[in-house]
Amino acid sequence: MTTTLLKRPLQLTLHPQDILPEGMSWRLHEGYVRAATWDLEGESIALGLWGPGDVISSEDPGVSPLELQCLTTVVIEHIELEPELQHTRLRRERQMLAELLTIQRIRSAERRLLALLTWLGESFGQVNSYGWRFSLSELNLTHKALAELCGLTRVTVTKLLSRYRLQGQLVAVSDSDLLIPRLS
Repeated sequence: MTTTLLKRPLQLTLHPQDILPEGMSWRLHEGYVRAATWDLEGESIALGLWGPGDVISSEDPGVSPLELQCLTTVVIEHIELEPELQHTRLRRERQMLAELLTIQRIRSAERRLLALLTWLGESFGQVNSYGWRFSLSELNLTHKALAELCGLTRVTVTKLLSRYRLQGQLVAVSDSDLLIPRLS
Protein backbone atom coordinates (compact mmCIF):
# COMPACT_ATOMS: atom_id res chain seq x y z
CA MET A 1 0.00 0.00 0.00
CA THR A 2 1.38 3.37 -1.03
CA THR A 3 0.51 6.56 0.75
CA THR A 4 0.58 9.70 -1.34
CA LEU A 5 1.34 12.85 0.57
CA LEU A 6 -0.03 16.03 -0.86
CA LYS A 7 2.78 18.49 -1.18
CA ARG A 8 1.64 21.76 0.33
CA PRO A 9 3.71 24.91 0.13
CA LEU A 10 5.44 26.13 3.25
CA GLN A 11 3.34 28.78 4.96
CA LEU A 12 4.69 30.88 7.84
CA THR A 13 3.30 33.42 10.26
CA LEU A 14 5.97 35.88 11.37
CA HIS A 15 5.84 38.71 13.86
CA PRO A 16 6.93 42.37 13.72
CA GLN A 17 10.72 42.75 13.45
CA ASP A 18 11.14 39.11 12.28
CA ILE A 19 13.29 38.59 9.20
CA LEU A 20 12.04 36.47 6.30
CA PRO A 21 14.16 33.40 5.55
CA GLU A 22 16.90 34.16 3.01
CA GLY A 23 17.19 32.79 -0.49
CA MET A 24 13.47 32.17 -0.96
CA SER A 25 10.48 33.71 -2.72
CA TRP A 26 7.21 34.41 -0.96
CA ARG A 27 3.64 35.52 -1.63
CA LEU A 28 2.52 37.89 1.09
CA HIS A 29 -1.03 37.06 2.21
CA GLU A 30 -1.29 39.36 5.24
CA GLY A 31 0.80 42.15 6.70
CA TYR A 32 3.61 44.40 5.51
CA VAL A 33 7.31 43.81 4.84
CA ARG A 34 10.15 46.29 4.36
CA ALA A 35 13.27 45.59 2.31
CA ALA A 36 16.47 47.30 3.45
CA THR A 37 20.22 47.34 3.12
CA TRP A 38 22.90 49.40 4.90
CA ASP A 39 25.52 51.93 3.87
CA LEU A 40 29.15 51.80 5.04
CA GLU A 41 28.27 53.70 8.25
CA GLY A 42 25.53 51.21 9.11
CA GLU A 43 22.64 53.53 8.21
CA SER A 44 19.55 51.72 6.97
CA ILE A 45 18.53 52.30 3.35
CA ALA A 46 14.92 51.44 2.52
CA LEU A 47 14.52 49.58 -0.77
CA GLY A 48 10.82 48.84 -0.74
CA LEU A 49 7.62 48.20 1.12
CA TRP A 50 5.27 45.34 0.30
CA GLY A 51 1.74 44.46 1.32
CA PRO A 52 -0.89 41.74 0.86
CA GLY A 53 -0.81 40.09 -2.57
CA ASP A 54 2.75 41.13 -3.37
CA VAL A 55 5.48 38.66 -4.30
CA ILE A 56 8.80 39.24 -2.54
CA SER A 57 12.10 37.45 -2.90
CA SER A 58 15.63 37.36 -1.58
CA GLU A 59 16.71 34.83 -4.22
CA ASP A 60 19.68 36.17 -6.14
CA PRO A 61 19.48 39.67 -4.59
CA GLY A 62 20.83 42.58 -6.59
CA VAL A 63 22.18 44.18 -3.41
CA SER A 64 23.97 42.73 -0.42
CA PRO A 65 23.16 42.70 2.38
CA LEU A 66 19.41 42.50 1.79
CA GLU A 67 16.99 42.15 4.69
CA LEU A 68 13.27 41.53 4.37
CA GLN A 69 11.85 42.62 7.73
CA CYS A 70 8.28 42.22 8.92
CA LEU A 71 6.71 45.53 9.89
CA THR A 72 3.58 43.79 11.15
CA THR A 73 2.50 40.21 11.75
CA VAL A 74 2.68 38.61 8.31
CA VAL A 75 1.44 35.43 6.70
CA ILE A 76 3.63 34.30 3.81
CA GLU A 77 3.64 31.31 1.51
CA HIS A 78 6.75 29.94 -0.20
CA ILE A 79 6.44 29.97 -3.99
CA GLU A 80 8.56 28.91 -6.92
CA LEU A 81 9.04 31.83 -9.28
CA GLU A 82 7.98 30.99 -12.82
CA PRO A 83 9.57 33.24 -15.49
CA GLU A 84 6.41 35.36 -15.94
CA LEU A 85 5.99 35.88 -12.20
CA GLN A 86 9.71 36.66 -11.89
CA HIS A 87 9.38 39.30 -14.62
CA THR A 88 6.34 40.86 -12.90
CA ARG A 89 8.15 40.90 -9.52
CA LEU A 90 11.27 42.51 -10.97
CA ARG A 91 9.20 45.17 -12.76
CA ARG A 92 7.36 45.97 -9.51
CA GLU A 93 10.64 46.18 -7.56
CA ARG A 94 12.18 48.46 -10.16
CA GLN A 95 9.12 50.72 -10.13
CA MET A 96 9.10 50.92 -6.32
CA LEU A 97 12.83 51.67 -6.17
CA ALA A 98 12.41 54.45 -8.73
CA GLU A 99 9.51 55.95 -6.78
CA LEU A 100 11.37 55.84 -3.45
CA LEU A 101 14.56 57.24 -5.00
CA THR A 102 12.59 60.07 -6.58
CA ILE A 103 11.04 60.86 -3.19
CA GLN A 104 14.41 60.68 -1.40
CA ARG A 105 15.95 63.13 -3.90
CA ILE A 106 13.42 65.91 -3.16
CA ARG A 107 15.53 68.62 -1.53
CA SER A 108 12.84 70.18 0.64
CA ALA A 109 12.19 68.03 3.73
CA GLU A 110 8.62 69.32 3.88
CA ARG A 111 7.85 68.30 0.28
CA ARG A 112 9.79 65.02 0.64
CA LEU A 113 7.76 63.74 3.60
CA LEU A 114 4.49 64.84 2.01
CA ALA A 115 5.50 62.98 -1.19
CA LEU A 116 6.22 59.86 0.88
CA LEU A 117 2.87 60.06 2.66
CA THR A 118 1.10 60.51 -0.68
CA TRP A 119 2.97 57.49 -2.07
CA LEU A 120 1.96 55.42 0.99
CA GLY A 121 -1.65 56.50 0.60
CA GLU A 122 -1.70 55.67 -3.11
CA SER A 123 0.11 52.35 -2.62
CA PHE A 124 -1.44 51.00 0.58
CA GLY A 125 -4.43 53.16 1.38
CA GLN A 126 -7.96 53.63 0.18
CA VAL A 127 -8.83 56.29 -2.33
CA ASN A 128 -12.05 58.23 -1.97
CA SER A 129 -13.45 61.51 -3.24
CA TYR A 130 -11.61 63.40 -0.48
CA GLY A 131 -8.14 61.93 -1.01
CA TRP A 132 -6.11 58.96 0.23
CA ARG A 133 -6.87 57.37 3.58
CA PHE A 134 -4.35 55.07 5.23
CA SER A 135 -3.23 53.92 8.65
CA LEU A 136 0.33 54.31 9.89
CA SER A 137 -0.45 51.92 12.76
CA GLU A 138 -1.78 49.24 10.38
CA LEU A 139 1.48 49.54 8.44
CA ASN A 140 3.35 49.77 11.77
CA LEU A 141 5.22 52.80 10.48
CA THR A 142 6.59 54.83 13.35
CA HIS A 143 8.02 58.32 12.88
CA LYS A 144 11.47 56.66 12.88
CA ALA A 145 10.41 54.22 10.12
CA LEU A 146 9.00 57.11 8.05
CA ALA A 147 12.28 58.96 8.54
CA GLU A 148 14.25 55.95 7.26
CA LEU A 149 11.99 55.61 4.23
CA CYS A 150 12.55 59.18 3.11
CA GLY A 151 15.99 60.03 4.49
CA LEU A 152 15.02 62.46 7.25
CA THR A 153 15.44 62.44 11.03
CA ARG A 154 12.70 61.25 13.35
CA VAL A 155 12.50 64.70 14.95
CA THR A 156 11.97 66.34 11.54
CA VAL A 157 9.23 63.84 10.68
CA THR A 158 7.42 64.48 13.97
CA LYS A 159 7.57 68.27 13.52
CA LEU A 160 6.42 68.08 9.90
CA LEU A 161 3.49 65.77 10.69
CA SER A 162 2.28 68.30 13.28
CA ARG A 163 2.71 71.14 10.79
CA TYR A 164 0.80 69.23 8.07
CA ARG A 165 -2.12 68.69 10.46
CA LEU A 166 -2.21 72.38 11.42
CA GLN A 167 -2.10 73.44 7.76
CA GLY A 168 -4.76 70.90 6.70
CA GLN A 169 -2.37 69.00 4.42
CA LEU A 170 -2.96 65.91 6.58
CA VAL A 171 -6.20 65.13 8.40
CA ALA A 172 -6.46 62.76 11.35
CA VAL A 173 -9.59 60.72 10.59
CA SER A 174 -9.20 58.60 13.74
CA ASP A 175 -6.45 57.80 16.22
CA SER A 176 -4.56 55.83 13.58
CA ASP A 177 -6.08 56.76 10.21
CA LEU A 178 -4.82 59.69 8.17
CA LEU A 179 -6.26 61.39 5.13
CA ILE A 180 -4.18 63.21 2.56
CA PRO A 181 -6.68 65.56 0.92
CA ARG A 182 -6.77 65.83 -2.85
CA LEU A 183 -5.48 69.13 -4.12
CA SER A 184 -8.35 71.05 -5.72
